[in-house]
Formats: sequence, structure tokens, C-alpha cells
Amino acid sequence: MGRESWRRIRDGLAAEIDGGGLPPGAQLPTESALCAQFETGRHSVRRAVQALAVEGRLRVVQGRGTFVEAAPMVRYAIGRRTRFRQNLLDQGLAPSGEPLAAETVPAPASVAESLGLAPGDAVHRLLRRGLADGVPVSLGLSWHPAGLLPGFLEQRNAGLSVTQAYAAHGIDDYYRKRTEIYARRPDREEARLLAQHPDQPVMVVVKTDVTQEGRVIGHSEAIWAADRVRFTIDSLEAGDA
Repeated sequence: MGRESWRRIRDGLAAEIDGGGLPPGAQLPTESALCAQFETGRHSVRRAVQALAVEGRLRVVQGRGTFVEAAPMVRYAIGRRTRFRQNLLDQGLAPSGEPLAAETVPAPASVAESLGLAPGDAVHRLLRRGLADGVPVSLGLSWHPAGLLPGFLEQRNAGLSVTQAYAAHGIDDYYRKRTEIYARRPDREEARLLAQHPDQPVMVVVKTDVTQEGRVIGHSEAIWAADRVRFTIDSLEAGDA
């Protein structure tokens, strides 16, 4: 009976969401109110809410409550000159970023290899959260050679975009040399920062940026909320790969 009860609640809430009774951004009634509405116990209500959260229909915010997912769908075009800010602006979305960590550290072996450096060489490490219309959509961890880009960290902290920070170092153009995309489950901290359920998957995009002369200037890993993004891979001209 418990199994049927939680499914009945799940289907009832889903119907309210689809029918507009619970519009995007709306807060779900309290657990007690849902128990009364569906004439059932707390366990069934919690299981139904969790199922909808895993499906991406609801978002649980600690200390605030449960809300109908209102995140915009980002259609992200990946090509030689992909830019986060421009991608979102082209869709009428407001891009923004939140710095979570910024430091200059010795390069780990794997990072040094990706940047063409020796292990232990100084690199800038930045962790930022990307938002579309104020909703978290990605977490980006990037590494940049400190010797080549000495002021990069300060410029990013001051609010300059990646493109602007590169330009301040005399790099007027750069392109994406390599991209790797795969799916996995987030850890709890990643799920918290992306405001999603831990059982929802994320898409990971690993890329390397180089100058027109082929000098590596950045290596990054972006973790995207899978239910908030659709990737488009732009065709490359012959010889571009």
C-alpha cells in the first residue's frame, strides 16, 4: 500500500506541475499539508518528493523548502571559439559568475601535462559557479600558467571575463583545441552548489584553450547540471580539429 501511496502522490504533484497549479518557482506546501491533502503519512510524501527531485521536477533548498524547478534550459554551442557569456546572451539569458576559490599553486602532475609545464610550476587555480538568469548551471575549475599570465587571477577577481583577462596579457584571440564530454553522478558538494538532487547526473566538459600560435593558456573542467543544458557541437572546418 505504501508503494501505491507514494506513486499516487508523485503522480498528483506531477499533474499539478504540468497543469500550472504549481508553476515554475512555486513553493510546495508543507509536508504536513501534503499529508492532509493526500491523506497519507510523511514517509510516502517524502518518497514522492524525492522521486520528483531526482527527475528534476522539484528542487529542495535547505532551510527554505521545496520548489518547482524554474531553471532555464541552456542550449550551449561548443565550437572553436566557445564563450560562456556570449552563449547565454545569444539566448536572451543573463550570464553571471560567482568566484568560489582563486589561488596560485604548484601544478599537479596531470595539470602540468595538460598545460605543457613541469610538475610544480606555478599555476592559477580558479573555481567558479556559472549562473543563467540567477540559476546555477555549471561549476568551472580552471588552471592557467602563472608565468605566462601573471595578472590573470587578480583580473578575474576584479570581474574581467576570461577573454578580457587574456586580452590584458596581449592574447587577442584563442580557441578550443580539444573537448571531452562525459556523464557522471555529482558528489554532495557539487549537487549542493548546483542546487540539484545528488542522484541527478551531471555532464562534465573538459577542454584545453590555446593561442593562435598553439601555446596552451588554459585547461578546465566544467560540471553542468544535466537537466539544464543541451550541448550542440559545431561542425569544424577541415583542418580545424
